[in-house]
Amino acid sequence: MRSLLAVADTGSITEAADRIGLTQPALSRRLQQLEAFFGAELLSRGRKGAQLTEIGRLVEREARGLVNRFDHLREQVRAHQGLEGGTVRIGGGATAVSFVLPKAIARFRQEHPGVRFQLKEAGSIEVAGDVISGRLELGLVTLPVQARELQIWPLITDRIVLVAPREHPLARLGEIDAKALDGLAFVGFEADTAVRQIIDAALRDAGVEMNVVMELRSIPAILRMVATTGNLAFVSRMGVDTLAGVCEIEVRGLNIARELAVIAKQGSSLSPAAQAFSSLLREEQSIA
Repeated sequence: MRSLLAVADTGSITEAADRIGLTQPALSRRLQQLEAFFGAELLSRGRKGAQLTEIGRLVEREARGLVNRFDHLREQVRAHQGLEGGTVRIGGGATAVSFVLPKAIARFRQEHPGVRFQLKEAGSIEVAGDVISGRLELGLVTLPVQARELQIWPLITDRIVLVAPREHPLARLGEIDAKALDGLAFVGFEADTAVRQIIDAALRDAGVEMNVVMELRSIPAILRMVATTGNLAFVSRMGVDTLAGVCEIEVRGLNIARELAVIAKQGSSLSPAAQAFSSLLREEQSIA
């Protein structure tokens, strides 16, 4: 196509060959191959040079658009490869989206401002399913995730702590026994989330029955509800300092934690941007 356009622009096989850096015989062979492909004569060659036939003019009009689109695509690929562009499609739970990903994304975009992010907040099971199906390239989930199709990189040990309004009677004690929580009103994570299941299991093992009076998905919403309703909650320690009026209470004999991990589809070829961001996430947490 480029060979045909060069001839159309110069009107000469010789000048066209010089323009695109080919010998005249090599350019002639290319043009013959193009004519053989279409099964039609595209050029009329004579003493005055080479002129496009009627079919040749039809091919020329389409060829300019094709070549321009191809050049644009090639530049996009080069930009993605050089992290000058691209999109990272990543999902995670409320803790990941609120407290882990924002700092990592900000740091990444300082070095690669052309890269965009598409974030999805959802439970670990849904995020893992989206990664397996290809709707997301990366996920930040609570372990364990039962899926052979996933590649898993453990990332953070997230401690889950008890929080209460600062004026709550238990807050004045600073440290309590787990049994003191039995039957008290709690704001909890939604029942189908991995973190809620971890909290429930730990409390059952400690002989505590949590009275969940409302369920929410995000830590900021839970903390605001704790501050305004006077109820208790178990949340990630990463979110405790984000709201005034709420404090952490130490619970003797109760150690609740979960492992967060980065996941990708097993055997998939991540985009350069997703590969670089996954590496940054793992490097940041290993330093921390």
